[in-house]
Amino acid sequence: MNWKATIGVLLFALLLVGCSGGNEEVSSEKDNEDSPNSDNVDLNQTGLTEAPMLAELVENGELEPVHERMPIAEDIMIEDVYEEIGQYGGEWIYPWAGPDDKWGIGKITEEALFRFQEDGDGIEPNVAKGYDVNEDATEYTIYLREGMRWSDGEPFTADDVIFYWEHMLIPETFGKALYDCYYSVNPETGERVRAEVTKVDDYTVKVTHAYPSVLFLERLAIDNKWFFAPAHFYEEILPGIIGEEEALEIAKEWGYNDLDSFGEWTGYYFWLFPERPTLRPWVASNDPYSDRFIMERNPYYFKTDSEGNQLPYLDAIVLDHMQDESHYLLETLAGNINLRIFGFNDFTVLKENEERGDYRILQWYGPSWSSTGLQLNQTVEDPQLRELFQDKRFREALSVAVDRHELSEILTLGLGEPQQASVPDTLPNYQEGWKDQWVEYDVDRANELLDEIGLVWDDKEEFRTFADGSDLRLEIYQETRGETQVGTLQELLKMYYEEIGIKTDIVIADQGRFFDLKYDNKIPATTQDVSVVKVAYRPDELVPLRVITPWFGHYGLYNSSGGEEGVKPEGDVAKLLEYWGNLTSSTTTEDVDYWSDEIIKLHQENQWVIGYTGPTPSLVVVSNDMRNIPDGIVDSDEFRGFGHAKPAQFFIKQD
Repeated sequence: MNWKATIGVLLFALLLVGCSGGNEEVSSEKDNEDSPNSDNVDLNQTGLTEAPMLAELVENGELEPVHERMPIAEDIMIEDVYEEIGQYGGEWIYPWAGPDDKWGIGKITEEALFRFQEDGDGIEPNVAKGYDVNEDATEYTIYLREGMRWSDGEPFTADDVIFYWEHMLIPETFGKALYDCYYSVNPETGERVRAEVTKVDDYTVKVTHAYPSVLFLERLAIDNKWFFAPAHFYEEILPGIIGEEEALEIAKEWGYNDLDSFGEWTGYYFWLFPERPTLRPWVASNDPYSDRFIMERNPYYFKTDSEGNQLPYLDAIVLDHMQDESHYLLETLAGNINLRIFGFNDFTVLKENEERGDYRILQWYGPSWSSTGLQLNQTVEDPQLRELFQDKRFREALSVAVDRHELSEILTLGLGEPQQASVPDTLPNYQEGWKDQWVEYDVDRANELLDEIGLVWDDKEEFRTFADGSDLRLEIYQETRGETQVGTLQELLKMYYEEIGIKTDIVIADQGRFFDLKYDNKIPATTQDVSVVKVAYRPDELVPLRVITPWFGHYGLYNSSGGEEGVKPEGDVAKLLEYWGNLTSSTTTEDVDYWSDEIIKLHQENQWVIGYTGPTPSLVVVSNDMRNIPDGIVDSDEFRGFGHAKPAQFFIKQD
């Protein structure tokens, strides 16, 4: 399979005129009079246009001409626009909570080696210009864009990939273990073998697996999308190169007291620092701890639109520090924010203020299995609770004890279909009939199941106890982000559960504490959803590979620690890991799809995650002057949220 030659490149080759010099043809003023940017800057002799702020720097001799800053003509990436060719200028006002909210702006500005196609069905080149793969999917040859530059103007080459692999990925200098995508699996023994990464030439690298890895590029697009780093920058700060003593001195100059945190922030959350060169459309220009953090356009960005306008259109992203989600909402209602995603619970107030706030509301659809539900920790520390939570009859009882129709009307305005947590019919691995499992509201059935389990009523016939008379209490942990109010969902579940005698408490935990409790196996239950585009892409919430999702608790720790810590998986949970091993060692896409379905069927059989109402859309609130924002696309972490909408082609439409 060879993707090096694309229609876009051919079209752009026709667009560019004489970029090799000697026979350059100057485009006439008439040729450009209809361009939205024609009033701002003239088309130069290479057929490329740049933003006025950059053209001024070129004119003053502070910056090279645009054609010298970009890849060679045939390697420039042409980005499609959603509505129209944009206009240069303007700022995207975006709220954030400071550096702790690093992924918010990280996903927006991210540039992956390969990214997912808009429909999510496979990958496409991005920073890379193409690839070849051999028949048994063991050898991937990746081609880079010749003449591409880092944001500081230094060349981006295969050396930056090899340096990242040898000096950062393998030594784990930024605090992350080597990602799963770089391992292939022996189909006979299950042994994981690390790939080899080699340089072919200045713009070509080769990744060689010991065994077939048919999903390597898809996994790369999730696990380690930036498979590169600026060698010229890290050669000056990495302890493995300059020595720990000197590296620690530099770390302290940056404000870090140890090399681990210094490596994590500069190597993993690098987009926050002006000093660190990137390939992103906007780069940090000041201290991220400021009240207003500004990311300005990258003059060396490697993409244009179909008319040769270097992207991005917007001059900057301005991140105003705000306290919490309620502050974001108020500023949006007042018309002070250009673009922001909100949950469906804010629909009414956002819709009522649409005209006053001068914005429109788009709907994006996520891969969630439900909009309301419950996870029970299968490894909860209390042995009686653990036995109860692992009993499928208890999960069924909690499922049928809830009036889904009532819940839907109260929480989703009736738009979240009363159904079970299950794969939506728009996604891979959909299972017919699953959404109707255990959905009928039936208190008698719930009580019958609890009686079968052996839970008995107390003397007052108010709450149930364990068979030995000991107290039974279900604690549902709610994660908050600056909010202190108990959610309506948790209160409703408390009401339904206590009707069948299950004493229920709601425990509030802020984001940091919730994270710590989850890793310590201290969360018995939570209303957190499961959100998975495709199990083969990202199994984290469905297969206990590591500690990440409350329902499988410390099963994940057992796997990630090689059995040294955590709880050993048994029964169908152990089968999840077995089937995942079969999937990762598959030699064909057909086998991958088969084992994906088998993993999903185990979830259908056990219903480890209970759902009450179907997924509701994410609300994308966009100021009316901001254009090229798509409607109806998938909002998921795998596809990087706003990053999936190609933000470099967003623009502010001027009257």
